[in-house]
Amino acid sequence: MMLRRRVGRPGLIGAMARTAVITGTATAVSGGIQRRQARRMEEQEAAAAAQQQSMVDRATAQAQADRAAQAQPQAPSTDPAERMRLLRELGQMKADGLLTEEEFAAEKARILAS
Repeated sequence: MMLRRRVGRPGLIGAMARTAVITGTATAVSGGIQRRQARRMEEQEAAAAAQQQSMVDRATAQAQADRAAQAQPQAPSTDPAERMRLLRELGQMKADGLLTEEEFAAEKARILAS
């Protein structure tokens, strides 16, 4: 008996094989797309985190610079009226209990020395 080659539609096994190949290809392509998207998302998140950290660093540096500027003692004025005003404020601060006797004496000496 002679085997005849089938012409036309593939048989059941051929259709199953073609379906398996198509499904495998689609799955591989889909997985590659998902990995690429995940990698892009990670890169975007890393860039956003770096930008946010940069902003925090700048704000911290600015706050430290502001605190340092406030902490530096101002040179006392040589104007006698200004010195009297400073001494009155100093005396009021001592009377209000904001300064100790030592702090009062040190500030008074600094104002009078100018």
